[in-house]
Amino acid sequence: MVINTNLSAQNAASLLMQSSANLSQSLQRLSSGSKITSPADDSAGLAVSMKLNAQMARIDGATNNVNDAVSFAQTQDGYVQQVNSALSRMSELSVLAQDVTKTTSDRTLYQQEFHALGNYINNVATKDFNGVSLFDGNTLNVTTDSEGNTFGMVGINLSGATYATATADDITSLSGAQTALTDVKAAISQLASDRANIGSNEESLSYYSNQLTALKNNLSAANSQITDVDVAQESTNYAKQNILVQTGTAMLAQANSLPQSVLKLLS
Repeated sequence: MVINTNLSAQNAASLLMQSSANLSQSLQRLSSGSKITSPADDSAGLAVSMKLNAQMARIDGATNNVNDAVSFAQTQDGYVQQVNSALSRMSELSVLAQDVTKTTSDRTLYQQEFHALGNYINNVATKDFNGVSLFDGNTLNVTTDSEGNTFGMVGINLSGATYATATADDITSLSGAQTALTDVKAAISQLASDRANIGSNEESLSYYSNQLTALKNNLSAANSQITDVDVAQESTNYAKQNILVQTGTAMLAQANSLPQSVLKLLS
């Protein structure tokens, strides 16, 4: 029996320190909701989680790009619908102007409306979306994933020769009305093809948007497995460490009192 070195107290103090550290860590996990409160908890898991979070941020960016592209295509379609109505009326005017009972003055009145509708179509061809031309015919490459891959939106050109020819026609004469009808029908056919391309763009972008949403959900679930604390499990661990701290404190007090028994040998 010795006085200067109390091994029991030293061991009890060491175990109490470990239990206190574990209790503090458990408390941090429960209060933060994360089981990685410092790199030392799970360095590899933290590294993976950081990469997953960065990828999810890029997915958010790609999702915004796709949604903006969908809005772009929807705006195109809104204008194209009106252009279709204008061309339909122009084709009707071309037929009306071919009425043999109509005079040149009558056809001149038809031409005024025909010309106004043509100007409307030419004006639509100059419209833009946030400064980007809607109908210049250029293909727009939309970022569709976190790695920067793109989808090419087929461009629509309302300034093309087919449209320009139709809007420039003159129906003040019978022959001119016949030519205009042929040109407007060609423009309507071209517009139908262009609108089909717009629909195809919208459909493809919708698939990309759904794909990005599903991917982000899956990555979020994977990240949750790495970083999110299991509250039920951690609560049990917290209770365990709390008991160990209390018992460790009591045992350390007992170990510190052992040297006092030496006094009995000296009495």
